[in-house]
Amino acid sequence: MAITKEEKQDIITKFGQSDRDSGRAEVQIAILTKRINDLSADHFKKNKKDNHSRTGLLKMVGKRRKLLRYLENKDVTRYREILKQLDLRK
Repeated sequence: MAITKEEKQDIITKFGQSDRDSGRAEVQIAILTKRINDLSADHFKKNKKDNHSRTGLLKMVGKRRKLLRYLENKDVTRYREILKQLDLRK
């Protein structure tokens, strides 16, 4: 259910400028997307009444939305590229 160190490192190397670049907006968006997809795909099918995790999911979605808005205002080409790579629907 939780994201492993190897998966997180793969995301950082794919979307960051270096292996240690975890603060970049694209990296944070990709990590949040992975966590959101894992929660919504597996966890909530098994645990329909887990409202505490649902609250955390909504917070992650809101944080990802804020990061996407920041990236859209800062650099539109990077914004469109991350949407295309992560297959987000905007």
